[in-house]
Amino acid sequence: MELRTAASPKDVKHYTTERLREEFLVEKVFIPDEIKLVYSHIDRIIFGGATPVSKELRLEAGDELRAQYFLERRELGIINIGGAGTVTVDGKVYEIGSRDGMYIGKGSKEISFASADPSDPAKFYMCSGPAHMTYPTKRILKDAKAQYDYDVEILPVNKKELGTLEDSNHRTINKYILPGQVESCQLEMGMTHLEPGSVWNTMPSHTHDRRMEVYLYFDLPEDAFVMHYMGEPQETRHIVMRNEQAVISPSWSIHSGSGSRNYTFIWGMVGENQDFDDMDEVKNQDLL
Repeated sequence: MELRTAASPKDVKHYTTERLREEFLVEKVFIPDEIKLVYSHIDRIIFGGATPVSKELRLEAGDELRAQYFLERRELGIINIGGAGTVTVDGKVYEIGSRDGMYIGKGSKEISFASADPSDPAKFYMCSGPAHMTYPTKRILKDAKAQYDYDVEILPVNKKELGTLEDSNHRTINKYILPGQVESCQLEMGMTHLEPGSVWNTMPSHTHDRRMEVYLYFDLPEDAFVMHYMGEPQETRHIVMRNEQAVISPSWSIHSGSGSRNYTFIWGMVGENQDFDDMDEVKNQDLL
């Protein structure tokens, strides 16, 4: 498990491009037959990818957590951006297709990941935050009606269309884990897809001092990129993002981007306030 420490905005404004990328960018999230995790001191989020190809992968606590098992004091959100796969939780197997998700509550002990087809492996993207109580495990499917299966509630993704092509931000926000949708202690998670011709996300930009955020950018061809903007509103910086790379956004930082073409990104948040609209908006004319 890779460790990332917190950073002060007073220091970040002096970072070189190399240092900025070293502190906030995660270049390789999905590694075949491995679970890659990053532990950030910012709100104690853990995020990363599980990419089972030729074998099943088991989620371990590691020495970093000082716990008997990964979810002893944590909760976990998952969105699969690869081929079909399965997530096994304490002996129960759940099928998770492409763009399907899952919430697993505190106290689940044995969690493993597998792919249905090694030639088209699943890519399970994960976010985890500290948890104080147990909420029920749920599957969140991109195309489904609310139902029960394996004694686990199945919920459809909550979709909301926003923006316009004229403003280059026509997009669909897919809400997976949010209050009123899937209950959690503090974790929120979803996926935003930009339509062809649209390239801007989260604009006008904002900060939210009460929680941090991690973005995973994907659906980008090899020669495409996203300019991810971060920093204090009057001290903005950028990081060039490629396909299936993640970036950490501290609570004091804006987090928005513009791409060389349309793309998709997953947002994961942890912190003390789960109100999705709890944002400190920044006017475009105030950015520097």
